[in-house]
Amino acid sequence: MHRLVYALAILGSFGMASGASPIRLQTRDCRIQLDGKGFIDSIVARRSGSEYSPTGHSSPLLSLNIRDQLVSPTSAVYDAKTGIIQLGYPQGSVAIVRAVAKDRYFRFQLVSLTNRDAVDDVVWGPVHTAISKLIGDLIGVVRNDDWAIGMVGLDDNTIAGPAIPGECYGMRYYVHSPDPKNVPLPPQYKEGQWFNIGGDGVNDVAFYSHPEEYFQMTCGTAAVLEPEFGSSLTYHSRDRRKSYTFVYSLLPGFKGSRPRHQVTDPVNADYIGSAIALYSCPDKAGLSTIENIELAEGLPHPMIDGKWIHDLSGLKPSISWYGRHDKLIEYADALGLKSVHDEGQGEYYANPADHWLGNRVGFSGGKELTYRQFTDQTNAHGIKYGLHTLCLFLQPGRCTDVTPNASAHLQPVLRTKLADDVSPTDAAVTITDPSYLMEDGTWPMRDGSNTVRIGTELIHYDGISETAPYTLKGVKRGFDGTQAQAHHANDEVAKLQMNCYDGFCPDLELMLKYADYYAAAMSENGMRYVDFDGLESTLYQNQGYFGVRRFFRRFFDTYAKLTGGLAPRVMGSCVFAGGWEYMSVCDVGGGNNSFDPILNHWGIEGKDIRNGFGNSYFPVTLGGQNLHSDWSVYDAENLQSKAIGWDGTFVLGLSEDAVERCGEKQEIFKAIRTWEDARESGIFTRKIKARLRDLDYKFHLERTGRRSYSLVPIKEVRVADKAGAVGKAITLNNTFDAQPLQFSIQFASPVDGCDILLPDGLTIECKEHVEAGQFVIGKGSDVYHADKNRKKLNELSISHPARLPRGKSTIEVRPLTNADVGFELTVWLAGKSVKIHG
Repeated sequence: MHRLVYALAILGSFGMASGASPIRLQTRDCRIQLDGKGFIDSIVARRSGSEYSPTGHSSPLLSLNIRDQLVSPTSAVYDAKTGIIQLGYPQGSVAIVRAVAKDRYFRFQLVSLTNRDAVDDVVWGPVHTAISKLIGDLIGVVRNDDWAIGMVGLDDNTIAGPAIPGECYGMRYYVHSPDPKNVPLPPQYKEGQWFNIGGDGVNDVAFYSHPEEYFQMTCGTAAVLEPEFGSSLTYHSRDRRKSYTFVYSLLPGFKGSRPRHQVTDPVNADYIGSAIALYSCPDKAGLSTIENIELAEGLPHPMIDGKWIHDLSGLKPSISWYGRHDKLIEYADALGLKSVHDEGQGEYYANPADHWLGNRVGFSGGKELTYRQFTDQTNAHGIKYGLHTLCLFLQPGRCTDVTPNASAHLQPVLRTKLADDVSPTDAAVTITDPSYLMEDGTWPMRDGSNTVRIGTELIHYDGISETAPYTLKGVKRGFDGTQAQAHHANDEVAKLQMNCYDGFCPDLELMLKYADYYAAAMSENGMRYVDFDGLESTLYQNQGYFGVRRFFRRFFDTYAKLTGGLAPRVMGSCVFAGGWEYMSVCDVGGGNNSFDPILNHWGIEGKDIRNGFGNSYFPVTLGGQNLHSDWSVYDAENLQSKAIGWDGTFVLGLSEDAVERCGEKQEIFKAIRTWEDARESGIFTRKIKARLRDLDYKFHLERTGRRSYSLVPIKEVRVADKAGAVGKAITLNNTFDAQPLQFSIQFASPVDGCDILLPDGLTIECKEHVEAGQFVIGKGSDVYHADKNRKKLNELSISHPARLPRGKSTIEVRPLTNADVGFELTVWLAGKSVKIHG
């Protein structure tokens, strides 16, 4: 009633408006102009005068989705006094939009819409831009070297991307080179060309199948490359009070894909009141502009240890812990790392009956503590400890909402009715409407399981008859530990959404109770960290990113209430629009599939996630990287330098056994701590970060003062060869200044001693028996025989510190045997240091 009166009053004021005159608004960075049809036809950087609205491609401010057709406005009238824009549409709708130019962004909000019955969604944009270098499709931002344009949804029902089936992206590749000069496209490809992901839909590593830098993996739909002119940005808001039917799969378009029909349940959420922030600013100010929007609009803005979770100086790797816990706190303190997810505790599935109580944290000698007792210790050290969970995966036999009585709030994909009564022993189950029940499984499910719920009973079936009476085939009553019961004609039959682990998931109502459950269990156990594996289960409710936002908002709100205002550190298996604003990191993938710190090489998965996350201002990840006992200190420093260079993180897999076997443990721990202290002090400039990304180098960081450091590029030379009694000389070319010689030789087979002739004429005489995999290591004056984990076994004498001259020289390996011995020589060449300080 009040909204209608207000809208009519606004409409009445337009007799004094400026007709079809251009509408001009500006922030401190940008000026935009809308024409008399409600299209943005100019986006100008105020300082440089650069125009970012592509010629011939003006953008509708607000479109209407009517029966899957996008309808643009045809008229716009602006009242400068009230900031109201009246948009007219060809089918007779009139939208009232309030426009406000803030200091750093433009705010647009839908106040009312007439003739709206056929309008399913309102769509902000698509806003066309001339920018195409970096496409941040996750959150809706496009970027080039010096400018960024993006959108932010200002309410939970204004979500990233266009109004498409599922309201979520499907994993695909598109062709785009951000740097055509250095990464040109081969002639068989063209910009914007689409390709399927790899694999069979089961092995997630196989999804990542195109190693070339011009293949980009989608992470969302909020921004899209437009090869003709640049890019487009879109957000939308849906009238969720209606039910919708659509076909969707997160993994479309390849063998093993499972697009399936979904029928949504109505939700009390409408598009009236939908609002966005549109920003256009220098790229270096893009992240701070989003923070400004969050604070000004009262949006979620999680702070941990006094810093916004997306503050780059607050980024830190996590520890993934395995085994007994005696050394966990000691190691975390030494490394300067402040978050741990206890991978060795296994995967925790949601279960309202299990709040993770009892003695579960093991130590040597059989000692055990409760989680609360252990987190009392970790929290005292500022270490956030948590578990690996499976988010909203509700599993038979593990979850009381499935077994023994299936909840009425397990998410369905469709609902129908029983045609006849059935007894607890009847095998014939007949339904009234067979629509989509013949489809094999649901889109997340891998083996085609079909399960319906009637009352609290679950019934498995294999198919359905093609003609009436429509009878389920291959029925298994009382499935998954439920009880077979009597049911009556017209009782509801709900086909259930399956998760990819043979279980189920909650609907939007039950989802909120599970958000409360996680918050309560974490609070009770003193946990400040959680890993939500299976985060795609927040999509299973068929409401796209709206479900993601609902879950996270409730989880964070409840956790804050229970902990006196704290925010948890959250990692997940993926990042969706709606989760970006809540998640600290997403350290998915791992090992060489993500990044090889030894050979300094990005894996396909790492490349794809690096680009997808980084383009949307989300921390890049090098994935899960288990500490290898045979790492050199430069391998560990390479992880740190590349993570910092890309504004990213990784999760460091540690166990007491692996760490204590490591021969360079002390050097590695000291180096990681040095890099972490330097990052926290904020001394790494954009220029330095760009240098740290260089895959031709590893980097060493040395502390020279409280806030000053020396950064040294390290050129690593690796040569694998064989040597017999006559020896094998390896030629080196040191383009840097003469320096102390740093090298290692790892033998591939046993050898009873060897001589090593160094570049400066020194000879190392190793008379020890060297096992396969063991090393001879030289670091200036320190030369020794080491085990396969670089742990020192025997000192080897040398008359004075070995030197590596500038220019060409050789290292010769002479085994004291006639048989050929395989070996790998590694030499580290130190370049000119750079002084950096805060």
